[in-house]
Amino acid sequence: MNEHQRLSLSRRDFLLSTIGATTSLYCSHPLRAFASTNSTRQKAIIITFGGGARDDETFSVDGQQYIPNLLNTLAPQSCFFTQVINRGILGHYVATASIATGAYETFDNFVAQPPAHPTIFEYFRKDLRRPREDAWLIAPGNLFAQMGASHNRRYGPDAGAEVILPKQLLAAALGPQAPQLDAYPDLLRDNYERPDMTAGQNQDQDEMERIVHRLNLDPADLRTQAATLHSPDELSVYMTKHVMRTFAPSLLFLTLHDIDVAHSGAYSLYLEGIRRTDRLCADMWAEIQSNPEYKDKTTLFIMPDFGRDGDNDPGGNGFQHHRTGSASARTTWMMALGPAVRQKTVIERPIESIDLAAAVSGVLGFDAGLVQGKRIPELA
Repeated sequence: MNEHQRLSLSRRDFLLSTIGATTSLYCSHPLRAFASTNSTRQKAIIITFGGGARDDETFSVDGQQYIPNLLNTLAPQSCFFTQVINRGILGHYVATASIATGAYETFDNFVAQPPAHPTIFEYFRKDLRRPREDAWLIAPGNLFAQMGASHNRRYGPDAGAEVILPKQLLAAALGPQAPQLDAYPDLLRDNYERPDMTAGQNQDQDEMERIVHRLNLDPADLRTQAATLHSPDELSVYMTKHVMRTFAPSLLFLTLHDIDVAHSGAYSLYLEGIRRTDRLCADMWAEIQSNPEYKDKTTLFIMPDFGRDGDNDPGGNGFQHHRTGSASARTTWMMALGPAVRQKTVIERPIESIDLAAAVSGVLGFDAGLVQGKRIPELA
């Protein structure tokens, strides 16, 4: 048994004993068949989070205290995949872009650039002839600015998603003369691996103001609301809810990033990031259930982009980084929730993170012919 399998079995056994889940070869009510009769109504929301948390602090006996919502509220309603492997580059932008394209991207993780392969946003909009406001990406920082569309000549920006960078929008709302770092230091931190970067750097002020106007956001209201928030991810969820209530898009991709504060080396902040991510994932599910545009017609996918180093990984720094490429860093999990998903079901068969794109295409009924990921039979 390899280490990927050992982690999978540990998660399976933990879930079986904790929430009374059952194992299954396939989830009932295949999503593809469900979507085919209601393709104009179905919606899909993807939540990824950078700096994925290890089982030590989540799906283990000692870790369950940090994820009460994922464990007690969401997992019992989900089809839970215990072994999701990321075989690509373990950098947050490139890994998230790979999830969105269904192919392992190979660009420099610290250079803002569009993916090489078409994204699910482009497949969705082009194949189903959907307007731009029906596909949105809410992302944590400058590097993600071009993730909404690839530079593939058959697709590209004209078929891409509307991209929101909440920290940049807040910086635009504050204005160039505002004491940004003094008033909103945590909300404007762009990158935990580059602590010198803030959201105000390299932003296109005109573009940010255009998006603020498009979202029908009052800058004063945004500043007031931001003052009540405690982290960039809370700001991202606030913006996501605003998009849902204003446009009700069929395809929405939210990527969170607070857990990646682990790069600072502060274990307490890492745990705080896990707790907050746990709460925000449940908050998003509650929004889906309370919003009539989404209730009973939405499939929610939750998946870390990858894991973190284990305490015993040679050359690693434990929870702090994800450098070793070990099973702890590459093996994570995914849960799918929604009206067509069999609840309390655990799947231990290995899948890859790039398989998610094919699953989303099945939910919404669009052709994603260039994806390299495979169909997930339980969700196809």
